Amino acid sequence: MLGLWSLVRFLHVLGAVVWLGGQLTVSALVMPVARNRLPEEARAGLMRVLGMRFGIATMAVLIPLQLATGVALARHKGVTLASLTQPGYGRMLAGKLVAFALVMLAAGLHGWAISAGRRTLARSLAVSSLAGSFVVVLLATALPVT
Repeated sequence: MLGLWSLVRFLHVLGAVVWLGGQLTVSALVMPVARNRLPEEARAGLMRVLGMRFGIATMAVLIPLQLATGVALARHKGVTLASLTQPGYGRMLAGKLVAFALVMLAAGLHGWAISAGRRTLARSLAVSSLAGSFVVVLLATALPVT
């Protein structure tokens, strides 16, 4: 039966899908085409606009959505700060939270590196953010169902 908590969990998963899907779309589909078909100046402009829009959507919608639904789900499960150190659900959730924070840090630093003209660092941070996002999703799927 679809109840309130199914809807909250759906919104949480949807936020993760949009985040990871957006990263994959830009990395695997948009960037290769832009590199092959657009002059450097046009490519830089396109990627700047995409990055800014994705960053605004992330800050305005995705992060608040993930935090609100994540906190609600954790409270519903009875998670406390102390339980984050306990084996099983608590430690797995703590690992997911640390990974999420590191991904958001890498994504933010990626934006800074782009604006500072540090292309090599920006690429490393983009790869780190994408890989870390996979880790977050992996840890989420590994959370014990209790």
